[in-house]
Parts: sequence; structure tokens; C-alpha cells
Amino acid sequence: MYKLLKLLAKFCAILAGVLLTVITLITCVSVIGRNTTGSTLVGDFELTAVAAGAAIALFLPWCQIKRGNIIVDFFTANASPNLNAMLDRIGALWLGLVMALLTWRSTLGGINAWTSQSGSMMLGFPEWIVYSLMVPPLALTALIGLWQALCGFPKSEEVS
Repeated sequence: MYKLLKLLAKFCAILAGVLLTVITLITCVSVIGRNTTGSTLVGDFELTAVAAGAAIALFLPWCQIKRGNIIVDFFTANASPNLNAMLDRIGALWLGLVMALLTWRSTLGGINAWTSQSGSMMLGFPEWIVYSLMVPPLALTALIGLWQALCGFPKSEEVS
């Protein structure tokens, strides 16, 4: 199961990287056009905001599987490895629960955006698409966090 979670997290991270590359290219085209011909891509900032939000959500599973979240260990630096492992599992549990909450609320937001057919101001880009890109990686992050809370962290996944 953990290998499948890791594979899905890696796929999400690759997709996020592709998305950020596309955003970068769109921004470059827009800036070059603005500074050379005076024309720009209409709504480029909207596309950038939409894609950046989706990319952030897509990077979350990989960050969790690699234990890349910031850990403040000021108070636990001298604690026993068992206590630190227990605290890490509690942290993974909380992260899993918060991501499950975000998944639920984002799903409801996406349904609402679909029902109301709301869109961005300049392009009318459908908001439900953003939600549909964000919900699966949020759910995957929740699943990874809950799995880590229940089963612990494989030694090979620890980040120094």
C-alpha cells in the first residue's frame, strides 16, 4: 500500500512541476509580448493564480511522503527516539485529519462552483476545474498522513 501511495505522490509532484513549467512559459510569453510589441496575454495572471493553487495542492502528497514538512524540534531535540517517533505519528495524524477536512470542504466548494457556474473575472475560467484539480491530491495527502500515523514511517523515507 505504501508503495502505491508513494507512486501516486510522485505522479502528483511531476504533474505539479509540469503545471509550474506551463505557468512560467505563459508568464514569459506575456512579459516578452508586453515589452516588445505592447500586447499581452489576456488573463495571464488569472491562469497563473489558478495553476499555482493547483500546483501547491499537487506538491503536498510528495512533501508528506518524504517528510518534508518543517519540524520545530527545539523542545524534543534531546528526547528519546521513541518519544520523537510517537510525536511524529501524532503530527501525521493531525495533518491527515486537517487534509481530510480540506478535502471535504474543497469538494463542497467545487460542487458549489459547478452548480453556480462561477468563473474568473477576465477569462470566465470555470472555478470548479481548480477544485477538481485540488481535491484528489488533498485526499491523497490525508491518506498518506493517516497511513503514517497508523503504520509509522519507513526508515528509508526519513529526511535528515
